[in-house]
Amino acid sequence: MNKVVARFADGRIVKGTTADFSAAKEYFHVSVATSSGMTSVEIRTQDLKALYFVKDFAGDPQRADRNEFDPSHPHAAIPISVTFKDGEVLVGTTTGYQRGRPGFFLVPADAGSNIERCYVVVAATQEIRFL
Repeated sequence: MNKVVARFADGRIVKGTTADFSAAKEYFHVSVATSSGMTSVEIRTQDLKALYFVKDFAGDPQRADRNEFDPSHPHAAIPISVTFKDGEVLVGTTTGYQRGRPGFFLVPADAGSNIERCYVVVAATQEIRFL
């Protein structure tokens, strides 16, 4: 099971776990804790801004991720900057971005980030550029 935060293009957020996300599938499911137990939410990938695979759900609200690479830790993947339509900027590396595909995975530049990796939905971006 992967801990995920699904951020929708319309601003909604769903936090839970998933075992069936695939970039090749139109839908996936997130198990969400409720007061009466667990419930499964079906999510349509194209409705998302991004799907964040996280270390924990709380994160550190006082911490701001750095959008720069640590020069002492070389990276083997392609450095990329993503600006979402809502103004959020995410810098990291990718091995899977190709124009024309609906999305791609990105690993944040900040190794201390709560985000381990994320799936970026291209339709929710304003700009994607290689660094």
